[in-house]
Amino acid sequence: MRIVLLGAPGAGKGTVAKQLTAYDGSVQISTGDLLRAAVKAGTPLGLQAQGYMQRGDLVPDRLIMGMVEQRFQERPGEGFIMDGFPRTIPQAVSLGLLLKGLDLPLHMVVNLVVPEEVILDRLCTRRTCSNPDCNAIYNLKSNPPAPDGTCRACGCKVIQREDETPEAITRRLEVYRQQTNPLVGHYDRTGLLVTVRELDTAAIVKTIVGALTAQVG
Repeated sequence: MRIVLLGAPGAGKGTVAKQLTAYDGSVQISTGDLLRAAVKAGTPLGLQAQGYMQRGDLVPDRLIMGMVEQRFQERPGEGFIMDGFPRTIPQAVSLGLLLKGLDLPLHMVVNLVVPEEVILDRLCTRRTCSNPDCNAIYNLKSNPPAPDGTCRACGCKVIQREDETPEAITRRLEVYRQQTNPLVGHYDRTGLLVTVRELDTAAIVKTIVGALTAQVG
């Protein structure tokens, strides 16, 4: 499958993407992961991106697209699930041109619609392992860390990220509405958009796989 997942912060894109990888062996691609890996490996693109990050500036689209293109070229023809990218219409246009040039057209763009109160509850109760080599994700309600507030996987302290306080989440949702939500209209006009309103991950995956089967089968 070749899918883009859209949705607000906390919509569950990462969790859904991981579940979908089991369907046909397609891989989850997160530009955040690509960026961190490139910086850690000291690649030419990673070194350029690191300079922007150290100055507190946004990494330009040309560098992000360069990393995405490099990823596709390393493993050509592989199925993929784009997790949280593109974020803007210019990025969507660039991604479309890249995929066209590689003869890898998208099968579907899935928009995960989740009520804002659910997102706030999910993110405000989310906790993350402070060990950058672990980064295990917990939820105080559904999947809590160890009773002493440490990671069950590596034993390091579990923290609440600065961007997951109620105030920060509200700002992130506003940015999403302004910058990323217009992508829904963009992809709707292409005929690729599928809107999913279920909240249970298993139900979401079932709906996506069913829609994909109907489309390509």
